[in-house]
Amino acid sequence: MDERRWLKGLGRRGGGRTRLLCFHYAGGSAAMFRQWWHLLPDSVEPVAVQLPGRADRFGEPPHTTMAALVEDLVDVLGPVLDHPYACFGASMGARVSWVLSHALRDRHLPMPRKLYVSSSSGPVLEEAVRGWDGTDDELVAYVRELGGTPPEVLDDSGLLTALLPVLRADLTVLASHEYRPSTPLDVPVHVFAGRHDLESTPERMAAWRAETSAAFDLDLIDTGHFLDDDAVRRVTDVIGRDLG
Repeated sequence: MDERRWLKGLGRRGGGRTRLLCFHYAGGSAAMFRQWWHLLPDSVEPVAVQLPGRADRFGEPPHTTMAALVEDLVDVLGPVLDHPYACFGASMGARVSWVLSHALRDRHLPMPRKLYVSSSSGPVLEEAVRGWDGTDDELVAYVRELGGTPPEVLDDSGLLTALLPVLRADLTVLASHEYRPSTPLDVPVHVFAGRHDLESTPERMAAWRAETSAAFDLDLIDTGHFLDDDAVRRVTDVIGRDLG
């Protein structure tokens, strides 16, 4: 597979001692991490993962199952895991990075130094995914409820025509996945929980503790489901100090 389609920023900071693989939320793109280059120290190389179906990969069909998505990620990432790395995942990206870590362990491939997650309830809770199997109007209402998407986007029928299919596909990836690992990861997990996140509350985020036999940390930050600018600075500051 062409790494350049999947991995945005790979090699731009060749001197970085640790790569940070960044996984976007459902319906999002690698663009959510464009400021991280300026916020992380030179010793950390952010590499944003771009899934099919969006941005410069708009013409490619998005995945609809976690198994196929993670299998492709393992193929893409295999050649670049010779470098120390960690993972950050937001919402859907948190779950993808977690399943990916289990797949890498099962294949005896290099594991991340640490797993950072935000805006996603602990997998052990097995919470139902909302919005994926409803009408377009119900899906739009769910997105409005979450916040983070400009109203002008949700009120533009042309933009919605482009957004909704990939968002529905991403949510289907989550809703159709029923992986229950018997052994937790031996990887430290650091959770960033939004105090005002009604979807993935701090209590639900704390359930990530069950997913690791290593260290666990939970940071409460003043944000909602989506990380605002202040929250991004807080997250990158913590990650930069950890990995740098």
